[in-house]
Amino acid sequence: MGGVAILVPLFALAIPIVALIMAGQRKIAELRLEETRLRLRGGEADVVEELEDMREEMGHLRSEMGEFQERLDFAERLLTQPREKGGLPPGGSND
Repeated sequence: MGGVAILVPLFALAIPIVALIMAGQRKIAELRLEETRLRLRGGEADVVEELEDMREEMGHLRSEMGEFQERLDFAERLLTQPREKGGLPPGGSND
């Protein structure tokens, strides 16, 4: 009877350990299945093509940001220049 009393806690501890191992095996099987699906659909080529498209778009965004920065610098230079006194006449009416 004493031997059975020792096996009960060991068996109780073995259940969660086996459950964790089985969950890990299931996750690995799911990942392998998903990998197989992607390869059958040509997923790698799609991912590479999408990555190249994103890089191209990023290049366009960088050039647009560069142009925007140049325009902002120009506007800042214009705003910091002293104004000439003989510029526009005061008031807004053309009488």
